[in-house]
Amino acid sequence: MRKKRVFDLVMTTAGALVWVPVVAMAALLVLLCSGRPIFYRSMRRVSADEPVRVVKFRTMVRNAAQIANRETVSVEEAGTRFLNIPGDSPLYTKIGRLLEKVALTELPQFTHVLRGQMSLIGNRPLPQNVMDCLGEEFADVEDRFLTPAGLTGPSQLVGRDFLSDADRLMLEGAYCRGSLRKYSIRLDLLILLYTILIVLRIKQPFTPEGVVELVNRYTTEPIRVPAPPKALEPAPVLVPASPWVALHNRVSAGGHVAMIPAPRTTSGSVAFGGSPLAASMGVDQAAYAGASGFGRGSALRSGADVVPPRRAPRLH
Repeated sequence: MRKKRVFDLVMTTAGALVWVPVVAMAALLVLLCSGRPIFYRSMRRVSADEPVRVVKFRTMVRNAAQIANRETVSVEEAGTRFLNIPGDSPLYTKIGRLLEKVALTELPQFTHVLRGQMSLIGNRPLPQNVMDCLGEEFADVEDRFLTPAGLTGPSQLVGRDFLSDADRLMLEGAYCRGSLRKYSIRLDLLILLYTILIVLRIKQPFTPEGVVELVNRYTTEPIRVPAPPKALEPAPVLVPASPWVALHNRVSAGGHVAMIPAPRTTSGSVAFGGSPLAASMGVDQAAYAGASGFGRGSALRSGADVVPPRRAPRLH
């Protein structure tokens, strides 16, 4: 996950010019509207390791943690094992409800990203007692922490209030397993961009199926079909050139060939054995005779590349 860590550091430091002033302004509003403490700190799971103390803006009354927690609110009453406090709950302060509506509550967690405890993109931190409650029904709940927790993640593209526990864990597990299989910087950038657009009401929220399709699009290895082997071209057939072609080439190149009459046999046929012309060309005597057309079984009588022999001048 080295690439993911580099992505977190680059985006967090580059965006500091934006999120640092926003955090300072939001902190001032909380101080002026609801007093201290400005931040709320609690022990949360952010990875497969032990819980850490996570910080966020205090958006509820001071004793909200004692009023609403996994021990005081039953699963039947809440309708979910994630313990989501509805936005219209009287536990929220006025400024807190505004911060929740514009999704600024978790901005102080940029400090956790810089420390390496969290990531920009991942599943939200959870208290250990909520994890235990989820584990009673879902055996793969730990898959949501295969990668570090984040400020935003796949569930935020749909909205936690519109997801069942099973659907939310399905999305969160799909993102973590996909990132381990093939991490995609482009996917994290899209989740971050879509989160901003959805908060600003510029883009409609995704469906759970749309989020799964988005994750699989960038984290699934494409199936590569091997290319068919290239057809082997037949090897060229080399036809040996006749001796007359070599002789013709020598004459065309400006060479001079002495035409010496070949001795004749008693039967009147030309005898090539020991011919000076054939010997000077380094040609096999039998092939010479066959190619010249003088032999009875010559196969090159009508060849286009055969130069007909000149009659040697009669010596007086």
